[in-house]
Amino acid sequence: MRLDKDFWRGRRVLLTGHTGFKGSWLAIYLHQLGAKVTGIALAPETQPSLFIAAGIEKNLDHHVCDIREQHKLSALIHAAQPEIVFHLAAQALVRKSYKQPVETFATNVLGTVHVLDALRGLESVKAAVLVTTDKVYKNPEQGHAFRENNELGGHDPYSASKAASELIIASYRDAYLRDQGTQIASARAGNVIGGGDWSEDRLLPDAIRAWQSGQVLDIRRPEAVRPWQHVLEPVSAYLRLAQALVSQTLAGGAWNFGPSPEANATVRQVIDLARQAYGSGEIKYASQLEGEHEAGLLSLNVDKARDILGIEPRFDLNQAVTYSMQWYRAFADGADAYQLCLNDIAAFEAFV
Repeated sequence: MRLDKDFWRGRRVLLTGHTGFKGSWLAIYLHQLGAKVTGIALAPETQPSLFIAAGIEKNLDHHVCDIREQHKLSALIHAAQPEIVFHLAAQALVRKSYKQPVETFATNVLGTVHVLDALRGLESVKAAVLVTTDKVYKNPEQGHAFRENNELGGHDPYSASKAASELIIASYRDAYLRDQGTQIASARAGNVIGGGDWSEDRLLPDAIRAWQSGQVLDIRRPEAVRPWQHVLEPVSAYLRLAQALVSQTLAGGAWNFGPSPEANATVRQVIDLARQAYGSGEIKYASQLEGEHEAGLLSLNVDKARDILGIEPRFDLNQAVTYSMQWYRAFADGADAYQLCLNDIAAFEAFV
């Protein structure tokens, strides 16, 4: 199944978290497809931010709202009368979750409850895709590639909050939303990279900040293995999943999106590719583990997405890193952020 522009043209879409990195890319893609988007999110938290740099506010109905504010959130959702919902709003940083566990659980758990509860009885909604993370699995780090039916868990508050939200999604689907004809799916995506991310404690944003200021990039866990992918991989997968749900070609449930396990890479491999693409930059690799616990090995089995939705990665790791670093380089040289995103979307769509 490929994206159908006729399907999306004029479609009423609700997008939470549209001011964040991944949400901004999804908002741009939806606008290109002709959807009528209502965005609900906090004000952008980074400076710079892709949302502001790309002028995304002018392309959608923009609302600032904390998803912990149930009544305000519900009123906005009901006013929008969406046909499709993408829920991306979250506290999405592992290290921040160690510092702010209550905020993390309140946003990721209760915020998800508020979104789902607003969909109860809302007959306009045909499908909802709620984005969690690849970190929802109980991970003994034994090299196992997690399937969607594997045990959930979470050592750090971020991972635990997202695992809890998976149970909430399943509960609302089974108890309420399936009976009203609303298809509900959760999406568990691997680590994303791409131009326009300026979040704290993320690999490429940290590299850009260090190298643009002439500083040495400190890498805490160089041998950690992750399922890295360009941001357009999961964003396009969310769109294709929602399209399939509405078209009644499949039921809801959980879905992994990422590269095949053999394409996973270490932090060291990714940052070496990033320096090569950027053209310069000093790196200091830590010789021993530092900071709070983070999984050293994480891998996803993506057979379900491949076999049912026909989703195959389009950019390999080198291409994903190269497109990302070229985006940052061009933006720093004065290129328009929105046009840079459109260029990457065109390149992504050209791969078949």
